[in-house]
Amino acid sequence: MFPAPLLTLLLVLSITARSPVKAANSPTSVPITRRLNFSNGTYNLVAHDRARLQALRDHSEHGQRLNNVPLTNNVFLYTISVDVGDPPTSYNLVLDSGSAITWVGASTPYEMSHSSVYTHQPISVMYNDGYFEGIVYRDTVTVGPGLTVTEQEIGLSCYDGVFGIGPVTLTLNTLLLTPAVPIPTVIDNLDNQYRIPENILGVFFKPYAGSLAETAGQLTFGGTDSNLHDPRIAYGSYIDFTPASNYWSTHQSITYGGAPILENTVGIVDSSHMLIAIATEAFQLYEAATGGQLDLVTGLLVITNNQYNALQTLDFHIGSRILTFIPNAQIWPRALNERIDGQRDLIYLIVRDLGTRIGEGGYDIVNGYVFMQRFYTILWPAFTPATTN
Repeated sequence: MFPAPLLTLLLVLSITARSPVKAANSPTSVPITRRLNFSNGTYNLVAHDRARLQALRDHSEHGQRLNNVPLTNNVFLYTISVDVGDPPTSYNLVLDSGSAITWVGASTPYEMSHSSVYTHQPISVMYNDGYFEGIVYRDTVTVGPGLTVTEQEIGLSCYDGVFGIGPVTLTLNTLLLTPAVPIPTVIDNLDNQYRIPENILGVFFKPYAGSLAETAGQLTFGGTDSNLHDPRIAYGSYIDFTPASNYWSTHQSITYGGAPILENTVGIVDSSHMLIAIATEAFQLYEAATGGQLDLVTGLLVITNNQYNALQTLDFHIGSRILTFIPNAQIWPRALNERIDGQRDLIYLIVRDLGTRIGEGGYDIVNGYVFMQRFYTILWPAFTPATTN
């Protein structure tokens, strides 16, 4: 059973006209699953997020090939079941909004089939702590009923499988022989082959509530699931400068208890960044207002029970809407405190210092996983201006 409808955030990357030919299909929803990832013991949230952010910046600033922190190092892993080939082989691929390439071939080896086409194209993906290289195949990919694309380019390497839902620009500089050529994403090809009515992806991450339900959310290809969100959509305005324009991004302002702490700036949405990160000056205002003290072990702000009772709302102003974090939404799940090297009875806040001052890094907010689990997110890379009305 899913919770009551969530407030809705719609992110738009670019404004382009779509072909007038429409698919007859209706939007199709596919379940996603979640698992806790503490195979290597406890986990430092801030260290992970800093490495992830540095990797994203390296990609934008230095042209390195699709820098990312390995997704298997994340606290929560959301996966989607994908079939590749004819006859198909099933894979559970990790969702990532900060990359756009689909990978297979680690725990379940890639199986050649009648639909497999070898492209002779090597591919290289850089990470903050290393890299891997692989080869590209074109193959048939199925992500749900009626959602089958042919000749989808997929990476093949000894790395945990990834289903990239980021903008296609993130695939640039990954093909070694033709680095300027982008790789169409699975969602792009579903749209190009008229399997879905629009190039829209609705993303719902079910908030963690103490147990790992088998179904922990869903992706809706070609539209949204109106049962899961408020019909009043917060339209994010188009960002036309790098590095923010390489990712799902929008103009935002933040208030705490009604008082501004960050105004008229840019934020990016990244599902593999766990926390909410804000520019240093804004973080200092939030730290002072909440009374939080920096915990040197976890890197998070800690508050007392009295300070928790006094917490005010943290509001994100996007378009004409206000997306609100109530006090309980601003804290890390206490049942998982010891998993992040925290103490069982302490209260940790989920807002951290971005590490750059306002205007320094090209964006001043990172809306991470803890943001996306509170708000239904619509990823819409192409739309006609009339649609925004």
